[in-house]
Amino acid sequence: MDFGRLPVGPGDRVLDLGCGGGRHAFEVLRRGADVVAFDQDAEELEKVAGMIAAMDKAGEIPVGATGETLVGDALAMPFEDGRFDRVIAAEVLEHIPDDVTAIAEIVRVLKPGGRLAVTVPSFLPERVCWALDEDYHTAPGGHVRIYTLAELAAKLKSAGLEVGGHHYAHGLHTPYWWLKCAVGVNNDDHPLAKAYHDLLVWDIMERPLVTRLAEAVLNPVIGKSVVLYARKPA
Repeated sequence: MDFGRLPVGPGDRVLDLGCGGGRHAFEVLRRGADVVAFDQDAEELEKVAGMIAAMDKAGEIPVGATGETLVGDALAMPFEDGRFDRVIAAEVLEHIPDDVTAIAEIVRVLKPGGRLAVTVPSFLPERVCWALDEDYHTAPGGHVRIYTLAELAAKLKSAGLEVGGHHYAHGLHTPYWWLKCAVGVNNDDHPLAKAYHDLLVWDIMERPLVTRLAEAVLNPVIGKSVVLYARKPA
């Protein structure tokens, strides 16, 4: 997601819903906001809490910013109405059978005038993955639907949100997942899949110009994720 489109700063209360490894929560902290990293995976949250503690020890968290982790269910979040200024829901809704209730919960905990960024796998790359390997979407906890941009926007609007702009991301990741599905999504030892994975890790760590340019070209065509921004009316 683009923090230029979802401004976050000191004094903001942010929910990272389905935070996973916590990368968005960590960036929120670096920007001086308060964040709750929320997920149903307690083991993953232990790692997130450890990273937050390490960031604090290293002086990477501005004075006044706070980070906490909380285990819970996206369909019944333990927060009062209007608790958060910002909500991030990255690669979450495609895992939840009752996504309408999850969206309603997001709207409930978002304060009037608050903003949301939601990302889901984009239609074409996801459809190809489903076609190549059944295990990709039938594993427990896996993806239960393929969104079109129009469907996602319609569900957000039906929940009372004002939908803004969108963009695509992770174009370099799409060929990797197509390759993974072609050789077997659980076949982590395949040499081509391993080599491409190493390339992606190198890109994340080094962010060289050549891959930044390649991703800028690929994103509008085969971006793995679509990112949509919305606002709760004041």
